[in-house]
Amino acid sequence: KLAPGTSSQNKAREDFVIYVVATLTIKPETRAELIAAAKTCIGITRKEKGCILYDLHESTTDPARFVFVEQWETMEDLMAHGGNEHMKPWRKVVKECMSAPTKIEIITPEKVDVR
Repeated sequence: KLAPGTSSQNKAREDFVIYVVATLTIKPETRAELIAAAKTCIGITRKEKGCILYDLHESTTDPARFVFVEQWETMEDLMAHGGNEHMKPWRKVVKECMSAPTKIEIITPEKVDVR
C-alpha cells in the first residue's frame, strides 16, 4: 500500500530512476580549478537526454570534499553520459585535482553498485 498522498503513477516512475552519488576528495589548492570545470560539466550534462538531476554539493565539514548527486531516467542514459565528449576534459581536471580515488555509487531498485 502506498503512503497517503502518493499516487501509483509517481511510485512507478520512481522505481525506474537511477541515482548516482559520486564523492570526490581533492587537493585543497585545486579547489577553484575543480569548481570552474564542474560548472562547465554540469551545464552541459543537465541538457543530456535522461538527465533529471545533476548537482554538485560541497561538504560543510571538509573543504576538500565534494559530492555529485545525479538522477537519470535509464541506465542507458547514464552510460551514454559517461561516454560524451564533454566528460573527457572533466575527467582530466578531476585526475589532476583528486587526492583520493573517486567513490561512485550507482543506486537502482535492484542494488547499490559501488565503484
